[in-house]
Amino acid sequence: MTARGTGATWESMAEAHLQKSGLCTLVRNFVCRLGEIDLVMADRDCTVFVEVRFRHAAAHGDGAASVGAGKRAKLLRAAQVWLLAHPHRASQPCRFDVVGCSGTPQQPQFDWIRNAFETC
Repeated sequence: MTARGTGATWESMAEAHLQKSGLCTLVRNFVCRLGEIDLVMADRDCTVFVEVRFRHAAAHGDGAASVGAGKRAKLLRAAQVWLLAHPHRASQPCRFDVVGCSGTPQQPQFDWIRNAFETC
């Protein structure tokens, strides 16, 4: 399987995991010239921008640890673009979550970090 296919598989599994916890999907794979957001979801009145990270081996660090300052800045810029296009959501709270994925598709493990980083 290609890296893109692997990513899509884990994004789908992470999405299903979050939906089971009560979040609703607004859009998958939002892309703009400033960045990409894997999942945009709603947690009641809160807009949640989700970065999904998969790691084959723990030696490279877990998925959540791989979201560095550069990636966080891209996520923030892409979220700003999304919110400009959805002004009814812009006045509501939002947060950035990271879902670290590991294991196998048959036995997935998720490390869901709510409000993984501050935007200020």
